[in-house]
Amino acid sequence: MEITVTFRHTEPIESLRIYAEEKVSKIKKYLDVPLEAHVVLTVEKFRHIADVSLRVNGTPIKAVEETGDMYSAIDQVMDKIENRVKKHISKIRDHRPENEKAETGEPLDAGQEGPVIEVEKMVAKPMDPEEAAMQLSLLRQDFLVFRNAKSREINVIYRLANGNMGLIIPG
Repeated sequence: MEITVTFRHTEPIESLRIYAEEKVSKIKKYLDVPLEAHVVLTVEKFRHIADVSLRVNGTPIKAVEETGDMYSAIDQVMDKIENRVKKHISKIRDHRPENEKAETGEPLDAGQEGPVIEVEKMVAKPMDPEEAAMQLSLLRQDFLVFRNAKSREINVIYRLANGNMGLIIPG
């Protein structure tokens, strides 16, 4: 998650920056994809304005809130953002095509010759290879697909016959 906080017409206050980053980072519980967030905190006379812009899979989500206190402006703008993210997620979930039999794990074509290919949709969560190795040791699977937190590329970690683990990195 990449969060940038910008201060306009005011001195940068570390506690405000940390507070804004904590509030924005709570949005990642709704999303499994990498997230870019930009927070602009502005002071104009007695108005404190919090402006938050997110980019979720290329879709921009933006909200602005203005109050007399910067902390309450951040709280209120994050409530708006949270509602818009929930709405975005439900919209994506509700507008899936009806003919997604391949993604539900059913065979692509039962009448075809050759091997039957079953498609399983996996969410590649961002994590370090060490964390992925720990997750794989806890799971009862032979491999784990994950997004490398540093390189942001899809990686695969798998169990070897000798008990060690192998890592596939795209090249």
